[in-house]
Amino acid sequence: MTASLFARALASAAMAEVFADRSLVASMLAFEAALAEAEAAEGVIPASAVAPIVAASHAGIGDIDSLVDEARRAGSLAIPLVNRLTAAVAGRDAAAAAFVHHGGTSQDVIDTAMVLATKRALGLIDTDLARLAASLRVLTRAHLATPMLARTLLQPAQVISFGFKIVAWLAPLVRARDRLARAQATALRLQFGGAVGTLASLGDKGPAVARRLAAQLGVAPGDGAWHVQRDDWVALGCEVAVLCGSLGKIGRDLALLAQAEVGEVAEPTGAGRGGSSAMPQKKNPVAAMTAIAAAVRAPHHAAALLAAMGQPHERGLGEWQAELAEWPSLFLETHGALVALADACEGLDVNPGRMRDNIERQRGTVFAEAAATLLVPALGKAKAHELLTTLSARAASEGGDLRALLRAEPAARGVDADALDAAFDVDAAARRAGAIAAAQLDRLEPSPPRTGTA
Repeated sequence: MTASLFARALASAAMAEVFADRSLVASMLAFEAALAEAEAAEGVIPASAVAPIVAASHAGIGDIDSLVDEARRAGSLAIPLVNRLTAAVAGRDAAAAAFVHHGGTSQDVIDTAMVLATKRALGLIDTDLARLAASLRVLTRAHLATPMLARTLLQPAQVISFGFKIVAWLAPLVRARDRLARAQATALRLQFGGAVGTLASLGDKGPAVARRLAAQLGVAPGDGAWHVQRDDWVALGCEVAVLCGSLGKIGRDLALLAQAEVGEVAEPTGAGRGGSSAMPQKKNPVAAMTAIAAAVRAPHHAAALLAAMGQPHERGLGEWQAELAEWPSLFLETHGALVALADACEGLDVNPGRMRDNIERQRGTVFAEAAATLLVPALGKAKAHELLTTLSARAASEGGDLRALLRAEPAARGVDADALDAAFDVDAAARRAGAIAAAQLDRLEPSPPRTGTA
């Protein structure tokens, strides 16, 4: 698989290797070698055919670019691959060549190769998802009581803690890891059904060959062929897209908090990181950028997977091929975002002083709701809300402080002074938010790795 120059800049090298052309071809050839071994073990093909087929599979099938050219004419990559493999086997043992790809079909080869690649891809995702989650746990515990502004509709709202915000990043990642583990348990299964899914050419040996083939390849056996039953497979892809959306939310928040006018966090710096080709002073949030770019693209890949599910009769005509083309991009972008954020959060520069300054610049107006609550017994809810709306506007326009304006307001003279001070206590508000975050964090304890590598 060859991604565009710009797409490759947003991907990780490790994931690009998983879906590299040579890696996918190697997985297809691994299927052919394992098929021969499984069939020989069940007495379907002669034992003498196995060594030449395995040797030729390990040797490879030559230039991949020309293989792609042949696939454009044939309609499937598996057809020229099997033809080349058959010729290579014939060069070693003419009799063995008759048993290459025996009982299989193109979709068996390609889908199983994609299962093998996806198993490795999910192993990479799980490793870096655990790494990002670990960093976020550390940041949460360090900032449970660090006051910062909550913002709704991009405007200052009330006081929370930075730890409270980070838990809102972490929780979806923990849930995504659980869902991915469940989804892959049903989706990563052997594809093996022969021409129409019945393994007719193998007679009553088909199920036994399938079990051996799955075991040799290290994947779960299927209940049967899933050539046009794409529900579990697409559900797995959609879970990857949901994870990517959660990464995009983190990236968006980091970008907003890193704006110079806000200045509450900054990504790590280093040689060549986040610079500008024109402006020497720039410190661009490149991890946030990568995550946002991935989250913009992922929904379209997921939509294509869903659109491709309506595959006619016993073999898709264009739909399956579209799915194959979309699948790697979804993983490339998601893992690229994941690695970028994991790297950034391990060295995130947090500025608690700037967070407090941004709260103070609101002149107490972020505590208007708490103050209005104190006036409800005397004024009623509507009048208390109206008064605090008026006083908040004065504080913003005249440069005053809401608490001072409220103390001078005749309607508020009956309010207890200590209660009023408590309503405007920045640190108390942060501690309350931190207590909620701490309780949620305890429920988000890390679990061992969910996926392995094939």
